[in-house]
Amino acid sequence: MQKLKTMDADTLLYQPLEKPCFVVDGLIPTGLILFCGSQKIGKSWLMLKLCLCVSQGLSFWDMPTQKSDVLYLCLEDTFYRIQDRLFKLTDEASGRLHFAVASCKLSDGLMGQLEEYLQAYPDSRLIVIDTLQKVRTASKDNAYANDYGDISLIKAFADKHSLAVVVVHHIRKQNDSDVFNQVSGTTGLTGSADATFVLEKETRASDTAKLFCVGRDIEYQEFTLRFRECSWELVERKGQQQLAEETVPPVLFRLVSFLRDKQYWSGTATELLAHME
Repeated sequence: MQKLKTMDADTLLYQPLEKPCFVVDGLIPTGLILFCGSQKIGKSWLMLKLCLCVSQGLSFWDMPTQKSDVLYLCLEDTFYRIQDRLFKLTDEASGRLHFAVASCKLSDGLMGQLEEYLQAYPDSRLIVIDTLQKVRTASKDNAYANDYGDISLIKAFADKHSLAVVVVHHIRKQNDSDVFNQVSGTTGLTGSADATFVLEKETRASDTAKLFCVGRDIEYQEFTLRFRECSWELVERKGQQQLAEETVPPVLFRLVSFLRDKQYWSGTATELLAHME
Protein backbone atom coordinates (compact mmCIF):
# COMPACT_ATOMS: atom_id res chain seq x y z
CA MET A 1 0.00 0.00 0.00
CA GLN A 2 1.33 3.44 -0.96
CA LYS A 3 2.02 5.76 1.98
CA LEU A 4 -0.28 8.76 2.31
CA LYS A 5 1.59 11.98 1.44
CA THR A 6 0.75 14.91 3.71
CA MET A 7 1.91 18.49 4.26
CA ASP A 8 1.40 20.44 7.48
CA ALA A 9 -0.24 23.87 7.40
CA ASP A 10 2.91 25.74 8.47
CA THR A 11 4.92 24.25 5.61
CA LEU A 12 2.09 24.87 3.16
CA LEU A 13 1.92 28.57 4.07
CA TYR A 14 5.55 29.12 3.07
CA GLN A 15 5.79 26.62 0.21
CA PRO A 16 6.21 28.32 -3.20
CA LEU A 17 3.46 26.87 -5.39
CA GLU A 18 2.70 27.46 -9.05
CA LYS A 19 -0.52 29.36 -9.68
CA PRO A 20 -3.05 27.98 -12.18
CA CYS A 21 -2.27 29.02 -15.75
CA PHE A 22 -4.99 30.42 -17.99
CA VAL A 23 -5.53 29.60 -21.66
CA VAL A 24 -7.99 32.50 -21.77
CA ASP A 25 -7.14 35.06 -19.09
CA GLY A 26 -9.70 35.07 -16.29
CA LEU A 27 -11.99 32.57 -18.01
CA ILE A 28 -10.40 29.25 -19.00
CA PRO A 29 -7.80 27.87 -16.60
CA THR A 30 -5.87 24.66 -17.04
CA GLY A 31 -7.95 21.68 -15.95
CA LEU A 32 -11.30 20.31 -17.07
CA ILE A 33 -14.07 22.67 -18.16
CA LEU A 34 -17.59 21.38 -18.79
CA PHE A 35 -19.29 23.51 -21.47
CA CYS A 36 -23.04 22.85 -21.65
CA GLY A 37 -26.02 24.00 -23.67
CA SER A 38 -29.09 22.84 -25.55
CA GLN A 39 -28.73 21.00 -28.82
CA LYS A 40 -28.20 23.17 -31.91
CA ILE A 41 -27.85 26.34 -29.83
CA GLY A 42 -24.48 27.32 -31.29
CA LYS A 43 -22.03 25.59 -28.96
CA SER A 44 -19.82 24.37 -31.81
CA TRP A 45 -19.61 27.87 -33.32
CA LEU A 46 -18.41 29.20 -29.97
CA MET A 47 -15.89 26.38 -29.55
CA LEU A 48 -14.49 26.96 -33.03
CA LYS A 49 -14.10 30.67 -32.31
CA LEU A 50 -12.28 29.81 -29.08
CA CYS A 51 -9.94 27.39 -30.86
CA LEU A 52 -9.16 29.89 -33.61
CA CYS A 53 -8.33 32.62 -31.10
CA VAL A 54 -6.03 30.43 -28.98
CA SER A 55 -4.24 28.92 -31.98
CA GLN A 56 -3.50 32.44 -33.31
CA GLY A 57 -2.93 34.16 -29.97
CA LEU A 58 -5.87 36.51 -30.55
CA SER A 59 -7.99 37.99 -27.78
CA PHE A 60 -11.18 36.13 -27.00
CA TRP A 61 -13.89 38.66 -26.11
CA ASP A 62 -11.19 41.17 -25.12
CA MET A 63 -9.44 38.59 -22.91
CA PRO A 64 -5.82 37.67 -23.79
CA THR A 65 -5.12 34.07 -24.79
CA GLN A 66 -2.06 31.87 -24.46
CA LYS A 67 -1.02 31.10 -28.04
CA SER A 68 -0.52 27.37 -28.53
CA ASP A 69 -1.39 24.32 -30.56
CA VAL A 70 -5.04 23.31 -30.22
CA LEU A 71 -6.87 20.02 -30.80
CA TYR A 72 -10.59 20.12 -31.58
CA LEU A 73 -12.36 16.75 -31.61
CA CYS A 74 -15.46 17.54 -33.70
CA LEU A 75 -17.06 14.15 -33.18
CA GLU A 76 -20.53 15.12 -34.42
CA ASP A 77 -19.28 16.83 -37.58
CA THR A 78 -17.56 16.17 -40.90
CA PHE A 79 -14.47 17.85 -42.34
CA TYR A 80 -16.72 19.49 -44.94
CA ARG A 81 -18.86 21.09 -42.23
CA ILE A 82 -15.76 22.27 -40.37
CA GLN A 83 -14.33 23.74 -43.57
CA ASP A 84 -17.60 25.56 -44.25
CA ARG A 85 -17.56 27.07 -40.76
CA LEU A 86 -13.94 28.14 -41.13
CA PHE A 87 -14.78 29.96 -44.38
CA LYS A 88 -17.51 31.86 -42.52
CA LEU A 89 -15.33 32.79 -39.54
CA THR A 90 -11.91 33.61 -40.93
CA ASP A 91 -9.85 34.33 -44.03
CA GLU A 92 -6.67 33.01 -42.47
CA ALA A 93 -6.65 29.97 -40.19
CA SER A 94 -3.68 28.74 -38.21
CA GLY A 95 -1.64 25.62 -38.87
CA ARG A 96 -1.59 25.17 -35.09
CA LEU A 97 -5.29 24.25 -34.98
CA HIS A 98 -5.85 20.51 -35.51
CA PHE A 99 -9.16 18.72 -36.12
CA ALA A 100 -10.39 15.14 -35.80
CA VAL A 101 -13.90 13.87 -36.57
CA ALA A 102 -13.49 10.40 -35.03
CA SER A 103 -11.78 8.98 -31.97
CA CYS A 104 -11.78 6.02 -29.63
CA LYS A 105 -14.01 6.05 -26.57
CA LEU A 106 -12.80 6.59 -23.03
CA SER A 107 -13.04 2.86 -22.39
CA ASP A 108 -11.05 1.70 -25.41
CA GLY A 109 -8.16 4.05 -26.13
CA LEU A 110 -9.06 7.75 -26.20
CA MET A 111 -6.56 8.72 -23.51
CA GLY A 112 -3.83 6.86 -25.39
CA GLN A 113 -4.73 8.76 -28.57
CA LEU A 114 -4.50 12.07 -26.70
CA GLU A 115 -1.11 11.08 -25.25
CA GLU A 116 0.15 10.32 -28.77
CA TYR A 117 -1.18 13.66 -30.02
CA LEU A 118 0.71 15.50 -27.27
CA GLN A 119 3.91 13.71 -28.19
CA ALA A 120 3.52 15.12 -31.71
CA TYR A 121 2.35 18.57 -30.54
CA PRO A 122 3.80 19.13 -27.04
CA ASP A 123 3.04 22.86 -27.09
CA SER A 124 -0.72 22.24 -27.00
CA ARG A 125 -2.57 24.00 -24.20
CA LEU A 126 -6.18 23.47 -25.29
CA ILE A 127 -8.16 20.38 -26.26
CA VAL A 128 -11.90 20.48 -27.02
CA ILE A 129 -13.98 17.29 -26.95
CA ASP A 130 -17.29 17.83 -28.74
CA THR A 131 -19.24 16.00 -27.34
CA LEU A 132 -18.86 14.03 -24.10
CA GLN A 133 -21.50 11.51 -25.15
CA LYS A 134 -19.47 10.59 -28.24
CA VAL A 135 -16.57 9.31 -26.13
CA ARG A 136 -18.60 7.49 -23.49
CA THR A 137 -19.70 3.84 -23.44
CA ALA A 138 -23.31 3.14 -22.50
CA SER A 139 -23.62 1.54 -19.08
CA LYS A 140 -26.51 0.50 -16.84
CA ASP A 141 -24.41 0.62 -13.68
CA ASN A 142 -24.38 3.41 -11.09
CA ALA A 143 -24.93 6.64 -13.04
CA TYR A 144 -23.15 8.90 -10.54
CA ALA A 145 -20.09 6.65 -10.43
CA ASN A 146 -19.96 6.52 -14.23
CA ASP A 147 -20.28 10.30 -14.58
CA TYR A 148 -17.66 10.98 -11.93
CA GLY A 149 -15.31 8.32 -13.26
CA ASP A 150 -15.44 9.50 -16.88
CA ILE A 151 -14.86 13.15 -16.04
CA SER A 152 -12.16 12.32 -13.49
CA LEU A 153 -10.27 10.36 -16.14
CA ILE A 154 -10.18 13.39 -18.47
CA LYS A 155 -9.40 15.75 -15.58
CA ALA A 156 -6.42 13.65 -14.51
CA PHE A 157 -5.06 13.89 -18.06
CA ALA A 158 -5.53 17.69 -18.11
CA ASP A 159 -3.84 18.10 -14.72
CA LYS A 160 -0.96 15.82 -15.67
CA HIS A 161 -0.11 17.90 -18.75
CA SER A 162 -1.13 21.36 -17.39
CA LEU A 163 -3.55 22.07 -20.21
CA ALA A 164 -7.23 22.94 -20.53
CA VAL A 165 -9.67 20.30 -21.76
CA VAL A 166 -13.10 21.70 -22.63
CA VAL A 167 -15.77 18.99 -22.80
CA VAL A 168 -18.99 19.92 -24.62
CA HIS A 169 -22.17 18.50 -23.11
CA HIS A 170 -25.95 18.95 -23.22
CA ILE A 171 -28.47 20.24 -20.70
CA ARG A 172 -31.84 18.85 -19.65
CA LYS A 173 -35.06 20.31 -21.01
CA GLN A 174 -36.66 21.09 -17.65
CA ASN A 175 -36.20 24.55 -16.20
CA ASP A 176 -34.43 25.22 -12.90
CA SER A 177 -33.74 28.44 -11.04
CA ASP A 178 -30.06 27.39 -10.94
CA VAL A 179 -28.85 26.96 -14.52
CA PHE A 180 -26.09 24.59 -13.40
CA ASN A 181 -28.72 22.11 -12.21
CA GLN A 182 -29.82 21.79 -15.85
CA VAL A 183 -26.62 19.98 -16.85
CA SER A 184 -27.58 16.56 -18.19
CA GLY A 185 -26.54 13.68 -15.94
CA THR A 186 -25.70 13.53 -12.25
CA THR A 187 -23.77 15.95 -10.07
CA GLY A 188 -20.81 13.64 -10.62
CA LEU A 189 -20.12 15.61 -13.81
CA THR A 190 -20.17 19.14 -12.41
CA GLY A 191 -18.65 18.01 -9.11
CA SER A 192 -15.52 16.64 -10.77
CA ALA A 193 -15.06 19.47 -13.31
CA ASP A 194 -12.81 22.43 -12.46
CA ALA A 195 -15.28 24.81 -14.10
CA THR A 196 -18.76 24.57 -15.58
CA PHE A 197 -20.15 26.87 -18.28
CA VAL A 198 -23.79 26.94 -19.37
CA LEU A 199 -24.93 28.66 -22.58
CA GLU A 200 -28.62 29.51 -22.51
CA LYS A 201 -31.09 31.29 -24.79
CA GLU A 202 -34.49 32.61 -23.76
CA THR A 203 -35.94 31.28 -27.03
CA ARG A 204 -34.38 29.14 -29.74
CA ALA A 205 -35.01 31.85 -32.37
CA SER A 206 -33.25 34.53 -30.31
CA ASP A 207 -29.86 35.81 -31.48
CA THR A 208 -28.79 36.63 -27.91
CA ALA A 209 -27.74 34.27 -25.14
CA LYS A 210 -26.28 34.24 -21.64
CA LEU A 211 -23.13 32.33 -20.74
CA PHE A 212 -22.94 31.46 -17.04
CA CYS A 213 -19.48 30.51 -15.72
CA VAL A 214 -18.46 29.09 -12.35
CA GLY A 215 -15.28 27.34 -11.28
CA ARG A 216 -12.65 26.67 -8.66
CA ASP A 217 -10.07 29.06 -10.11
CA ILE A 218 -12.38 31.70 -11.64
CA GLU A 219 -14.91 34.05 -10.15
CA TYR A 220 -18.56 33.57 -10.98
CA GLN A 221 -19.36 35.64 -14.07
CA GLU A 222 -22.04 36.08 -16.69
CA PHE A 223 -21.63 37.04 -20.34
CA THR A 224 -24.32 38.47 -22.57
CA LEU A 225 -23.63 37.34 -26.15
CA ARG A 226 -25.07 38.05 -29.59
CA PHE A 227 -24.82 35.68 -32.56
CA ARG A 228 -23.91 37.67 -35.68
CA GLU A 229 -22.47 36.41 -38.95
CA CYS A 230 -21.89 32.95 -37.45
CA SER A 231 -19.87 34.32 -34.52
CA TRP A 232 -20.73 34.84 -30.86
CA GLU A 233 -19.91 38.47 -30.03
CA LEU A 234 -19.56 39.91 -26.55
CA VAL A 235 -22.25 42.39 -25.52
CA GLU A 236 -21.55 42.62 -21.79
CA ARG A 237 -19.48 40.88 -19.12
CA LYS A 238 -20.41 41.01 -15.44
CA GLY A 239 -18.25 39.73 -12.59
CA GLN A 240 -19.37 38.45 -9.22
CA GLN A 241 -19.07 41.81 -7.44
CA GLN A 242 -21.07 43.67 -10.07
CA LEU A 243 -23.78 41.00 -10.05
CA ALA A 244 -23.95 41.13 -6.25
CA GLU A 245 -24.25 44.92 -6.26
CA GLU A 246 -27.18 44.71 -8.68
CA THR A 247 -29.17 42.78 -6.07
CA VAL A 248 -28.82 45.62 -3.53
CA PRO A 249 -31.63 48.24 -3.63
CA PRO A 250 -30.33 51.61 -4.94
CA VAL A 251 -31.62 53.36 -1.82
CA LEU A 252 -29.02 51.54 0.29
CA PHE A 253 -26.19 52.91 -1.86
CA ARG A 254 -27.62 56.43 -1.43
CA LEU A 255 -27.84 55.86 2.33
CA VAL A 256 -24.20 54.76 2.57
CA SER A 257 -23.10 57.73 0.47
CA PHE A 258 -25.12 60.13 2.64
CA LEU A 259 -23.73 58.80 5.94
CA ARG A 260 -20.14 58.22 4.82
CA ASP A 261 -18.77 61.57 6.06
CA LYS A 262 -21.23 62.10 8.93
CA GLN A 263 -20.43 61.11 12.49
CA TYR A 264 -23.99 61.74 13.65
CA TRP A 265 -27.42 62.42 12.14
CA SER A 266 -30.91 62.27 13.59
CA GLY A 267 -34.32 62.69 12.09
CA THR A 268 -37.35 60.85 10.83
CA ALA A 269 -37.36 58.40 7.93
CA THR A 270 -39.13 61.00 5.81
CA GLU A 271 -36.47 63.60 6.61
CA LEU A 272 -33.71 61.10 5.86
CA LEU A 273 -35.16 60.31 2.44
CA ALA A 274 -35.48 64.02 1.71
CA HIS A 275 -31.80 64.63 2.58
CA MET A 276 -30.74 61.70 0.42
CA GLU A 277 -32.39 63.06 -2.73
